[in-house]
Amino acid sequence: MSQLGRMLILGGLLMIGVGALLMFGERLGLGRLPGDLVWKRKNTSVSFPIVTSLVVSVILTVILNLIVRRK
Repeated sequence: MSQLGRMLILGGLLMIGVGALLMFGERLGLGRLPGDLVWKRKNTSVSFPIVTSLVVSVILTVILNLIVRRK
């Protein structure tokens, strides 16, 4: 039961981190990086944040590897 509690706390902290990244990401320059595709028409705008997704993925991979290797 103790292990489940730790996993839930870790998951909650991860979700808080992702939420903060989404909230403050534009201020940090995420979301409009070179390589992010934006398609605009008359009444439609579609965004494909490819490079932003790669950057976030690398950051989260490094953070999670540091957490897992600590054990």
